[in-house]
Amino acid sequence: MRRVLPRLVAVSTTAAAALVALAIPASAHVRVTTDNTARGGYATLEFSVPNESQTKSLTTELTVRLPDVGSASTELLPGWTSAVDRDTAKGTVKSVTWKAVAGNGIGPDQFALFRVRVKLPDTDSVTFPATQTYADGQVVTWDQQAQPGGAEPEHPAPALDLTQGKADHDGHSAHAPQVSVTDESGAHEAHPDKTARWFGGIGLILGAVALVLAATNKRRQQ
Repeated sequence: MRRVLPRLVAVSTTAAAALVALAIPASAHVRVTTDNTARGGYATLEFSVPNESQTKSLTTELTVRLPDVGSASTELLPGWTSAVDRDTAKGTVKSVTWKAVAGNGIGPDQFALFRVRVKLPDTDSVTFPATQTYADGQVVTWDQQAQPGGAEPEHPAPALDLTQGKADHDGHSAHAPQVSVTDESGAHEAHPDKTARWFGGIGLILGAVALVLAATNKRRQQ
């Protein structure tokens, strides 16, 4: 038993370490999230960019391609500049590029969030191939397509599945807000009925107490 226990501990530790090693690369990808997935609607895209440099070099540039996007505006990000590349002839946006100001960048074991507001295309899904550049010259391209039922590629392209929806002219989703409505008249009518029942119950209790006291006094007098 003394020999078996250390072996079990060693096996468990090795298995746990392997799971952690598998989990870290899977999470350290350029990913995109959004506040709206309606096709053709306006949405704020948020790209999460980690630093995976083996030489501990800073990430100093990020370019994201925006296929079939009608418009784009970037959020102010301290320490970075941004530029939107537009296709004037088509009236669409090609890409957006962020560059770190001298002395800035994404360091080892860090990540940064890059936000851009766009008009989504009227398609079922959209991918945003990204190019990440490090200060030492290394370039990582995140443009691999995930295969149905297959394993996640090494450098997957950030992607979104879009849903049926309609956007208003102000750039907000046209879904009507759900409002809880209460029937005021019914609510007020219910209170008197409950109050009457409450007082009626008290009256019955007091009546019963009075009868008990009367019976007790009568017995004492006899």
